Amino acid sequence: MLAECLPHYEEHLRLQRNLSEHTIRAYLGDLTALFSHSATLGITSVDQLTLAAIRSWLATQQSKGGARTTIARRAVAVRTFTAWATKNELMKEDVGERLATPKSQRTLPTVLTVSETEEVFNALESALGEEAEPHATRNIAIIELLYSTGIRVSELCGLDLEDIDRARNTIRVFGKGRKERTVPLGAPALKAIDRWISDARASYVSGTSGLALFLGARGKRIDPRTVREVVYSALQALPNAPKFGPHGLRHSAATHLLERGADLRTVQEILGHASLATTQIYTHVSEERLKAAYMQAHPRA
Repeated sequence: MLAECLPHYEEHLRLQRNLSEHTIRAYLGDLTALFSHSATLGITSVDQLTLAAIRSWLATQQSKGGARTTIARRAVAVRTFTAWATKNELMKEDVGERLATPKSQRTLPTVLTVSETEEVFNALESALGEEAEPHATRNIAIIELLYSTGIRVSELCGLDLEDIDRARNTIRVFGKGRKERTVPLGAPALKAIDRWISDARASYVSGTSGLALFLGARGKRIDPRTVREVVYSALQALPNAPKFGPHGLRHSAATHLLERGADLRTVQEILGHASLATTQIYTHVSEERLKAAYMQAHPRA
């Protein structure tokens, strides 16, 4: 049966590739869909998989309205699997090696202006002064940290108390594939974190808290969904609030760094991008904002 190898492949993704649970679920879901499509073509075992069958499945996904980014990800998932299957002698030939990845259409991310960012922080501080509630103290620390460092929401959720280096004003982050990196931490963010730890964290602590930096309502390590809700709520301070979550703050941080003279390689290291090409999208954001400012301000634009 086609699906018999999936438990072993899942173990490979988790233990050897060190992929995130989200990526593992996506890869296994893609393969399950591929195997289901292949069964309709009379393919019953992994060694019977052909490049034509894989292309047929991807074409079907595209005809159903699948986005190019989704199709591209599924192609990567298939190539990763066939390489593993060939190495483990489940296939005689790595048919996925010849599978081209559709080029995804990259859209420029929505970002806040610096003035909008300040407006959000001012609103949060005002709310903190009015409420003085533990969750308000926690939330402003989360927003400050996301914007100050540009880290991913999963990376924020994985932070422990010991990951903060106050002597160097940095935090230790474990990114994709558990790759460790050190990220600079701004003074306002560090101040907000220390306020959370000293004034509010104790009210959340339970037997399951451990060393987690940020905690949810039941005392467990905070989850990405809660962080997204915190960001959505914070952005309501803006008159025309953009519809984005924690990743929007990551985009904004990267754009503001580049606009103020940071070099691309430095921003790549801060964001934890494996490829410089991924970071380069932020140069296009800056160019677009430059053009927009020019068109608005220049009398003969």
